[in-house]
Amino acid sequence: MTYVLRIWYMLALVLVCPNTAEDFQWIKNNTGSFYYGTFPTGFLWGVGSSAYQTEGAWDKDGKGPSIWDAFTHKKGKVFRNETADSACDGYYKVKDDIQLLKELKVNHYLLSISWPRIMPTGIKAEQVNEKGIQFYNDTINSLLENSIIPIVSLYHWDLPQVLKEKYGGWQNISIINYFNDYANLCFEKFGDHVKHWITFSDPWAVAEKGYETGEHAPGLKLGGCGAYKAAHHIIKTHAKVWHSYNHTWHSEQQGMVGISLTSGWGEPIDFHLGWFANPIYKGDYPEVMKNYVGKKSAQQGQGTSRLPTFSVQEKSYIKGTSDFLGIGHFTTRYVIQKSLPSLHVSSYDTDSDLAELVDPKWPAPGSEWLYSAPWGFRGLLNFIKTQYGNPLIYVTENGVSEKVQCTQLCDEWRIEYLKGYINEILKAINDGVNVKGYTAWSLLDKFEWNKGFSERFGFYHIDFKNKNKPRYPKASVEYYKKIISANGFPNPREVMKIKFLTLLISQILDPLITHMEMATEIVVATVFTLCILISAVLLMFVLRNHS
Repeated sequence: MTYVLRIWYMLALVLVCPNTAEDFQWIKNNTGSFYYGTFPTGFLWGVGSSAYQTEGAWDKDGKGPSIWDAFTHKKGKVFRNETADSACDGYYKVKDDIQLLKELKVNHYLLSISWPRIMPTGIKAEQVNEKGIQFYNDTINSLLENSIIPIVSLYHWDLPQVLKEKYGGWQNISIINYFNDYANLCFEKFGDHVKHWITFSDPWAVAEKGYETGEHAPGLKLGGCGAYKAAHHIIKTHAKVWHSYNHTWHSEQQGMVGISLTSGWGEPIDFHLGWFANPIYKGDYPEVMKNYVGKKSAQQGQGTSRLPTFSVQEKSYIKGTSDFLGIGHFTTRYVIQKSLPSLHVSSYDTDSDLAELVDPKWPAPGSEWLYSAPWGFRGLLNFIKTQYGNPLIYVTENGVSEKVQCTQLCDEWRIEYLKGYINEILKAINDGVNVKGYTAWSLLDKFEWNKGFSERFGFYHIDFKNKNKPRYPKASVEYYKKIISANGFPNPREVMKIKFLTLLISQILDPLITHMEMATEIVVATVFTLCILISAVLLMFVLRNHS
């Protein structure tokens, strides 16, 4: 009886108190214009990183060079001429980093595969690197063994250098088939265990910064045409890979294929999310984009628009090629119309006739482009819901950097940023937006492209001057763990109710249990005495009959 009562007591605690009240003390200091509530059951919490930014081992075990290896090895391309040749040494620290994931208690980890690590030249017919395949197989299996779901991006900017040298990279249509071969090799080798695939991570940056401004690898400045051409080929490639998976692998592997688009929010209008999202969800570029680029091209004396066109067949082929939409988001801008001279040098940035403004009151703790304005995230998510039929969304990148190293690891600005942005996602879900998971960016401090190691997005600080690259948790680790544990932001009043009910149950059940324990002791003693007396009587009866 005592055992049964204690079982019911523990069950009651589980039902009314999923976590102890002490776990929610952090909420008391987070009052204000804030929405208290929890995320839907099954919501996925995770962190992410990319291969080039973390792995290092740039020329080890058969890996071929990428465009970023070539780019960073040229002086003057990266802040302080830093490279990711060793980066975080993630190639050698998989087990250590998985322990960090376990410490964070995340559901999933978003990682990317390095194309030149498994295909050194980028061409399957020329060479497949089995050591590279084994590395990713081991990584994926280790994640699953620790109950962490792998979400895998096929491309986070590290194009094989050979494809750039031979064909011009994403400027050449032949890249579509080479990438499709690479993707199918990944599906073949890893698809039994990977059920969430991303074709491209932030293709906007690949096109605009790689082929327009030249800030990123391969460092080309192709004056108003290069970015559009690269994006056109990337969109076609994405569609081909989606169809390949759907026709060849889906029935057996039952996975999903999507794309991850990073977009700021432009208040009151958005211009660049639709560059990639519109073809995938509606079959063509946004009308406003076609009109503006076409008008500017004509004013500049060009016979046709610098924005390429899709054929009728291509539009049909591309439309609907996404099982989910990955969204990366970091910041917001106010956007206003600003007519620029028609003879201005052709550029993606000037084609829209828009100017971006920020509120000087918005916090800006790190990167010069990253201002904290959480409300913009809700606006972006609702825009996607309205424009694209409320697709399944996974937030694939969201985080904030710091420029000044905090020796005490006290990244309170990151805590405030996470609090605000995650809360806006919760509000968007209550608006009806179909968000199923959140990926904080990023697990580690890492190589930040042309900014080198000067900007840090990680939950874990890395001492890059130490050859062992030790990891140290920042204060934001504990904060994010508590959000995951609580599945959001429980209302402080509800927490107090839980505490009161817990105390009430304890006050009622503890005396009852004690009473039952005392009663049990009396009953057991009485029964034991009766058993002895009965045994004695029976023994006397047996002996008497025997005599």
